[in-house]
Amino acid sequence: MSAIRLLVLGAVRQHGRAHGYQVRNDLEYWGAHEWSNAKPGSIYHALKQMAKQGLLHAHETAPSTVGGPPRTEYEITDAGDQEYFTLLRASLTAYDQKPDVLSTALGCMVDLERAEVLRLLAERVRSIEEWRRSVTEYYTPEAGPESIGHIGEIMNFWVHSADSGAEWTRGLIARIESGAYTFAGEGEPFVGVLAKGEENPYATGERHPEDSR
Repeated sequence: MSAIRLLVLGAVRQHGRAHGYQVRNDLEYWGAHEWSNAKPGSIYHALKQMAKQGLLHAHETAPSTVGGPPRTEYEITDAGDQEYFTLLRASLTAYDQKPDVLSTALGCMVDLERAEVLRLLAERVRSIEEWRRSVTEYYTPEAGPESIGHIGEIMNFWVHSADSGAEWTRGLIARIESGAYTFAGEGEPFVGVLAKGEENPYATGERHPEDSR
């Protein structure tokens, strides 16, 4: 699963309606350009592609009063909203997601209700534990990787990754159970996007042809 679709849908959804440069600014504000493939070209391509697929609706805006060409603003559709939550739930649940996909899901998880997030994370722990058991059918951690030659380091790495992933997920579950964060239906959510005209402290300065639109 690619993180870019979830990232872009999440950013547009938070704004209600946004043009490509706003979405790009938000994703840079989240640091997504450092830990995902959310580069300018990928962002604009994703916006256009999802508009063609009916997940976003493209609005042509009027030219600026101070001159300059119009910008295309995007708004999430009902189908896009459904896709967003499908991707979000899958990203929180699966044990084998790449770090960028899980990072994106964590940034969007408050759009779900607290109880559902807890259920999805518990399912993720179960998946990790089941996968770990499948590895230890061939490799016994107590015996050490040397017991099966240097290839054992691969399984050793898998087991350690599974253990740390499960431990971290249990910690997140405990924090959420204790009342951390504001989830859907609980009140005003944390605002995770830049306000119109707000300066982005993490802007890369790298321009894309569509930034001028």
